[in-house]
Amino acid sequence: MNEEEQALELEHATNKVNDEKLARYDEIRAEAEILYKAFRPVVCPALNGKEVHFSSEGFNHLIYRIPKQERNKRVQIMRFELLEKARELLGKTAFMQEFEEYYDRKKTWVRKQPRWENVIIRDIGFVGIVKGYRIKVVVRKIGEGRFQFFSVIPAWSTRYYRDIKLVRNSKGNVADD
Repeated sequence: MNEEEQALELEHATNKVNDEKLARYDEIRAEAEILYKAFRPVVCPALNGKEVHFSSEGFNHLIYRIPKQERNKRVQIMRFELLEKARELLGKTAFMQEFEEYYDRKKTWVRKQPRWENVIIRDIGFVGIVKGYRIKVVVRKIGEGRFQFFSVIPAWSTRYYRDIKLVRNSKGNVADD
């Protein structure tokens, strides 16, 4: 996600998350974490009935954009509020809208020794409208592992230029949102 897209996301979150919610950030984060930990794997029709698991990596990605770089608190709250809708979308969607496959180096452990390996990573994006919200959910599969929830974001921001409505669609790395 480039700087312009981050600025648009922050602007969108600023409009959606008021100061009262921001003051309750710690409480909202704790509630979201409890909710997230209560999620059981959901069967996703778009993945041929495979389960999508909710790992700690997915929750951490809602808080941190990259390791040690925390997202703006308003953006985090906005994403926390979309968690239930994301789970519902995964359980109902029959089509994937985005797919990206690439290699990356990941640390693995063999006999208690760290080892770096090249693994194939598959990011799959699902876009849908759930309870009046258009959202994008990203699911990730690393190597031959299981499908895991990775992120949820509002799928659009709109701007008006005279009489033309401009809709910003995602582009670039699917999981970089």
